[in-house]
Amino acid sequence: MIIFAGACFWILSPWQFGRNTERSALNGDITNAISDPAVPLDQLLPAGAEPVFAQTWRAVTMAGRYLPDGETVARLRQVNDEPAYEILTPFRLDGGRIMLVDRGWVSPDNGQVPTYAPAPAGHVTLTARMHPEESDPHRPPLTEQGHREVYSINTTVVSNLTGLSVDPGYFTLVDNQPGGLGVLPLPQIDSGPFLSYALQWIVFGVMAIGGLGYFTWREIQPGGALTPEGRARRKAERAKGQLQRVRGRRAVAAMIAVDEERERESATGAPPAQ
Repeated sequence: MIIFAGACFWILSPWQFGRNTERSALNGDITNAISDPAVPLDQLLPAGAEPVFAQTWRAVTMAGRYLPDGETVARLRQVNDEPAYEILTPFRLDGGRIMLVDRGWVSPDNGQVPTYAPAPAGHVTLTARMHPEESDPHRPPLTEQGHREVYSINTTVVSNLTGLSVDPGYFTLVDNQPGGLGVLPLPQIDSGPFLSYALQWIVFGVMAIGGLGYFTWREIQPGGALTPEGRARRKAERAKGQLQRVRGRRAVAAMIAVDEERERESATGAPPAQ
């Protein structure tokens, strides 16, 4: 019980407090990123750099042209607890960099990519939110009904698939943008259960110490296991148990000896001893 209480106080509870601190910091980063005004992309993200985790959902502006020939569909997505496809269209900036723009989501039509509005031609200016790469699931892309489909939003996969040199990271459009489809919802700011879990582990540790104290107090009362008479009683019970085990082993040994004697007599043909 002491070891359990120590684990509650010095391992489990601090672990949950740490997770609560991490979640609070993450929520602060998301809140700041969502509330900060949009700035030109080049001010926050140099060429070839990937958005860092703290920049997730940060709004930026960029001007250029869509490259519809490199359009790709992200499959097996979920938006508002519903299955969805996300439409990924490369976007060439005026400076020549190519960024991957997530134009939004569409609902499947009988399990297939539905018909959706194409990306507009010509020069446009976009406002979008930055995101770091999703990990490569190492599942090969596929082509169905003329659509390139991938399992994660990863620019390495898209670059290999389309032949375009796409910068790391991707960008989700905000409301009312050229080429926008269903706007992806902002994340829910939730502190999670970590603080309550940390407090619960402290309570469990206190209960363990309290239980140890209660049972110790009970067993030092007259007749308890921790009193002299209780110790003497346990000693006598152990001695009795050992004696019974010795007697049992002797009885078994005697039975084995009798059986062996009978087997020898049977083998020699001699009559059993009376």
